[in-house]
Order: sequence, then structure tokens, then C-alpha cells
Amino acid sequence: MKYFPAFIKLENKKILIVGGGNIAIEKIEKLLDFTIDIKVIARMIIPQMQTILEENNLLFEKRTYKKGDINSFDIVIIAVDSLKLQEEIWIESRETRILCNAVDSVDYCDFIFPSYIKEGDLTIAISTSGASPAIAKHLKLYLKKILPKSISTFLIQMKELRASLPKGKERMQLLDKKAREFFNNI
Repeated sequence: MKYFPAFIKLENKKILIVGGGNIAIEKIEKLLDFTIDIKVIARMIIPQMQTILEENNLLFEKRTYKKGDINSFDIVIIAVDSLKLQEEIWIESRETRILCNAVDSVDYCDFIFPSYIKEGDLTIAISTSGASPAIAKHLKLYLKKILPKSISTFLIQMKELRASLPKGKERMQLLDKKAREFFNNI
């Protein structure tokens, strides 16, 4: 399956996570790098999930999922073992046009979670479209090693410079020159 690489602005997007185990934690930890507008519905949660919910002041309902729970959300993450429940929520998401990700069930996914590196405003996403998560993981580790330590600081400077200059060809050329010099001097 082919996935289009896109960065989604999660501001004003409500996310529902169904499930409270280790996989739900893995997804919630990634999402917390970008938003806190997250609610969890789960019959049971593990202690680490309880800690994450409390530390981030996230909404939680301790119960089983009911049809209609996704209606006020933009994105739903299904992190449960039950293939029947995954399929039910997927079908419901088709009716409501809510983006859906069912962990380890690509047939029930509108999108997948890439491996990623986040350094300030820089985000580098890595995906093998599910072919080999191990390759994505090790490529991420490799890229982290070669990423310049000062990239976040330089990116802040570039952002400020870009905002201070009028749009146009001269601004594009100056910013390109600065970026080229940065990487040539590493």
C-alpha cells in the first residue's frame, strides 16, 4: 500500500484513542509532540497510561467503546487487540469521514504513524509503508547521529530572517545561500 507523506496541522483537531495499553501509549506519546487535544476511552489502562493522562491533563473515560463515540472527533486511533472492534470503528469512520488508524491493521487505516525525528520546528518523517518498521527505526537512529546539533538554533534564526524579509526571489535566494553555507560548514 502506498501512503502520501503529509504533515497534518493538529491544532483544532480532536483525537480519540480507543485503548489503554502499551500500543496506545506509544501512539499517545507521539501525538503529544504535536497536540494535547486527546481523549482516551478504554476498559482498562495500565499505570503508565494513567501517569500520561494525569501529567498532560487528558480526558479519559473508563469504559468500553460505544457506537457514536467518534462523532465529535477528527481522528480516531484504535489501539485494541479486538479485530472485530477495529472493523466496527473503521466502518463507522467511513460513514463520518473521520480519519482512522487501527494499530497493526493496515486494512483499517487512512494513515500510518511514521518513525520521526523532532528537533524544534524540524520534523523528519520516515516510513517504509509498513514493509519494514525495523528499517525505519534504524534509519531514524542513523539520521539522528548525523543531524547537526545546532540545527534547531539555526532553524530559529532562519525563521526570524525569513519573517523579516519581504517575499520574493531575493528572499528565496538569500535563504537558500544561508542554508547551503550552514550545511557546507558542518
